[in-house]
Amino acid sequence: MNRKRALISDTFKVKKRRNGTQKFGAVSDGDGPTDIRSTLEYLATLFPRKLFNDSLPQIVLKHQLYSIHDDKTLVDKELNKLREQGELLMFQLGFDADAFGLVFAADYKSKVLAGEDGRATRATVERFLAKLLSPCTELSFSKDKMLKEFLFTDSEITQLVKSGVLTVRDAGSWWLSIPNSGKFTKYFIQGRKAVLGMVKKSKYSEVLKAELEERRTTSHVKFHMKYHIHDIVGAELVER
Repeated sequence: MNRKRALISDTFKVKKRRNGTQKFGAVSDGDGPTDIRSTLEYLATLFPRKLFNDSLPQIVLKHQLYSIHDDKTLVDKELNKLREQGELLMFQLGFDADAFGLVFAADYKSKVLAGEDGRATRATVERFLAKLLSPCTELSFSKDKMLKEFLFTDSEITQLVKSGVLTVRDAGSWWLSIPNSGKFTKYFIQGRKAVLGMVKKSKYSEVLKAELEERRTTSHVKFHMKYHIHDIVGAELVER
């Protein structure tokens, strides 16, 4: 028995007869990199900057793009191109092995440096960003790479961890990270649980997408409802 909860939209019933697909958001499902980039930009607009006092870059989860584009291979291919061009950074978010955050590199650099104003770690962080945006597509860094390729000392690596641009992965390696993103993770997870609860409590565990978007939320849902809908659909926690 399928345990996934059902999420049905008004437009799904109409489009199913024609092509079997249903799209969320304002972006059509084309085949070019511009389309993937515009999807990223659209999803980024749903990120609640004010909730974090504009201290975080706009975070999009990779699987949210799958709620708009059916071709996951195309999405991954175009995201890799953007990363290789130094325009986009990807992060392992920690709360789920399959959860990857996407942030535009310029936005990341701007927010990180703003947070470093007046701090003793700023010069070290600036050097790290220069290496990172050269570009660099790694999600994590070994001690060997940090010492021999990036030419950081042990004490400078400690500064980078203290600043939040690195977090410990295991002994001798670090994840690339988003400083001060702990509150984002907390609000995101509690919001996801609350929205899934709304679907589960609906009759037959089904709800119209339009109805869910307009649903009055509890204090547990601090993000835009569409942000959570793209999450639960893209992560296949619900069915369309």
